[in-house]
Amino acid sequence: MPGSAPPVVIIIGRPNVGKSTLFNRLIGKKLALVDDQPGVTRDRRMGDAIVAGLEFTAVDTAGWEDEDAETLPGRMRAQTEISLEGADAALFVFDSRAGLTPLDSEIARWLRGQDVPVVLVANKAEGRAGDGGIYESFALGFGEPVALSAEHGEGVADLFDALWPIIGAKAEAAEEAEAAAALDEDEDAPLGPLKLAIVGRPNAGKSTLINRLLGEDRLLTGPEAGITRDSIAVDWLWTDKDGESCEVRLIDTAGMRKKANVVEKLEKMSVADARRAVDFAEVVVLLLDAERGLEHQDLKIASLVLEEGRALMIAINKWDVAGQASGGSASGLFNGIKGALADGLSQVRGLPVLTVSARTGKGLDTMIGAAFELREAWSKRVGTAALNRWFDDAMEANPPPAPGGKRIKLRYITQAGTRPPRFVIFGTRLDALPKSYERYLVNSIRKSLGFEAVPIRVTLKTSKNPFADQGKS
Repeated sequence: MPGSAPPVVIIIGRPNVGKSTLFNRLIGKKLALVDDQPGVTRDRRMGDAIVAGLEFTAVDTAGWEDEDAETLPGRMRAQTEISLEGADAALFVFDSRAGLTPLDSEIARWLRGQDVPVVLVANKAEGRAGDGGIYESFALGFGEPVALSAEHGEGVADLFDALWPIIGAKAEAAEEAEAAAALDEDEDAPLGPLKLAIVGRPNAGKSTLINRLLGEDRLLTGPEAGITRDSIAVDWLWTDKDGESCEVRLIDTAGMRKKANVVEKLEKMSVADARRAVDFAEVVVLLLDAERGLEHQDLKIASLVLEEGRALMIAINKWDVAGQASGGSASGLFNGIKGALADGLSQVRGLPVLTVSARTGKGLDTMIGAAFELREAWSKRVGTAALNRWFDDAMEANPPPAPGGKRIKLRYITQAGTRPPRFVIFGTRLDALPKSYERYLVNSIRKSLGFEAVPIRVTLKTSKNPFADQGKS
């Protein structure tokens, strides 16, 4: 479809300035051969590159040489010139340690005559040995260069700032087009079943709840605690409010008692099996007994689910008798449970808390619908543009502190994965970033990007600089 192709970025420069090393760094693998001998790359090589979530096609080219057009170097240069046709941007790489050469100046003159935006890249700029070449490069007419070390990975993050204004819109359009194409291809394909595990203490009513959903006595139930020993998976079709059938795989689990009370070998195996069921699930329902309220063991189970990165919701069972159990104040019981959850599970705010009755079936449809919505949030991926708009707003609203007068710089963020959502924030001096500011970022992601009720992972990452300690007295 028109406009669906990712942007194309050409890497250009004279031989042995590190073009192939940069290419390998951008695509995340050693696809191009690298050697100190100039002229190793002869043909154009293409790869899928990503910088801070910005996706594009990178093209490695042969080193630009001033040779006759009929010679091999001359023909390689012609291939490089052709590669610029249709490109969205060019990375003009020079060796900052060697400084500018006449051939660099010749390439610059040629590029200025082309209708392609150019990002000047000062490679081999680790330490201070490249400062002289960086200052010289302003004479090329392409503005301030991006100083980096392709070999060590330093400074590659700054390419995002340079490339995003040039190719960001096209990259975002390509990402949206790819997602739309995937939806079109799978339009008639059934969605994967919602893997929904029911966990809780013994005798909370887990098997009774599943039997009510199924409309049959599929699982053995009774007043005795601990009847269920194996995790039982049952496939089921749920009909939503629009009459659509949705696949659900219900997983009943053994009751999880306090570890000190689990003494029999068989029960230990049952609890271990329940933990494996949590690993298998996408959404986990922690079923509470309204007659007993929220206990410490419930918080331990909830913490286990969140530590495993699963989406969690709370269902208070036996709500039809909750008023009797709480002396006539069901609302007081509900608010008390919500308050205790907020205090005991500070790592996640806004967990869905629902009231149900496995005996009468009340509230079960609402619970299943909420589970599907929770899975959607758990599987959500934020577009690069939206993520970086949030990042800029968060930095502007509350800039990082400067402990000891030294500034902490947060450079960019990328979403590394989903299920659960995982984010990586890159910057400098992150070891000095206070935990309170990390919590601010996590809470802001939850509130602004729609992840309030699901566990998220945020990792801080600083590029290692082997020269960082040099020159210090």
